[in-house]
Amino acid sequence: MPTITQLFQATATAAPIVLTPQDEAVLRARIRAGRTEQRDVLRARIVLAAARGDSNAAIAAHLGVHVDTVRKWRGRFALQRLEGLRDLPRSGRPTVFTDVQAAEVKAMACELPAESGLPLSRWSYTDLATEAVTRKIVESISASTVRRWLSGDAIKPWQHRSWLFPRDPDFAAKAARVLDLYARTWQGVALGDDEYVISADEKSQLQALRRRHPDQPAGPRRCRRVEFEYIRGGTVAYFAAYDVHHARVMGRIAPKTGIVPFTELVEQVMTTEPYASAKRVFWVVDNGSSHAGQTSIDRMKQAWPNAELVHLPVHASWLNQVEIYFSILQRKAIKPGNFRDLKHLAERVLAFQDRYNTTVTPFKWNYSRSDLNELLRRIADHQTAQAA
Repeated sequence: MPTITQLFQATATAAPIVLTPQDEAVLRARIRAGRTEQRDVLRARIVLAAARGDSNAAIAAHLGVHVDTVRKWRGRFALQRLEGLRDLPRSGRPTVFTDVQAAEVKAMACELPAESGLPLSRWSYTDLATEAVTRKIVESISASTVRRWLSGDAIKPWQHRSWLFPRDPDFAAKAARVLDLYARTWQGVALGDDEYVISADEKSQLQALRRRHPDQPAGPRRCRRVEFEYIRGGTVAYFAAYDVHHARVMGRIAPKTGIVPFTELVEQVMTTEPYASAKRVFWVVDNGSSHAGQTSIDRMKQAWPNAELVHLPVHASWLNQVEIYFSILQRKAIKPGNFRDLKHLAERVLAFQDRYNTTVTPFKWNYSRSDLNELLRRIADHQTAQAA
């Protein structure tokens, strides 16, 4: 580490600069990089100009800085090479809060406010700052300081996510066989090229909402505006079958859900190639009333001998890949809705289906049996802890 005297001597004169190929490559890369901080770009330009033999005054005039700035970084580089272009350590502003105080506020953010007798369901930054003062953790603190602490530790007490315990006694077995199908195996045997996996479900209560006033398109410094008030135009149901490994969606619109429209969807798919002549077609479905229970399995097998209905566990629609497609449909084609009538809504849904089939590839499904086993292990540990 150079002494203060050495630094002063190096910067007092126009130190000669000779660059190695490696140093020059690093400096030029800093200038070209779009994310380099401008202070580092300036220092690199100073050194490169000095290496060309330019005087300090000429460099300062060209870059629009004071000559002392050029002298400083030229001298630093001459003495320490690239390390000399770094800022020297600074003492910085004295800390106001201790690590213990910060940890106590973070611990408080991990609690539910109701546990402290507060009539709140979740914390805000301001609530946490106020409560920290009330509990005498700190004398005073701003909400922005709390926000900075929690952002650094990725604690977000204002967020929540709903979940539930699996209550299907055969959850592990039912979920595992569906995951096997996604991995193209069934009962330990790999699926053949003439065997297909269909993920099917219905999206009910699709509303034809017509806005009372026309939308306003986006403009300079203004996003698109959609009228809040609307007129209800009725509802329809959308039944869809998604070929898991070939990214193909086949669907139909029905006035409402039920066994009949689902049966019509199955017929639509099973009378279409390659499914009509397939060795087996596995239909992955949830436990909705349109396709629930052993009766639905028997009905499917009787109507289509090469079809196999496979039920997901109860409350496991998140394992049904067609739900991903429904989410995409909702975001891209339905929301925010502005439809003249039910016919307009149905046309939009089916037109999006056709467009989707021409542009997509299968979902990158990474959830496997090992992930399922890890989930069940965590749930078992949680239940054990609760019981204790």
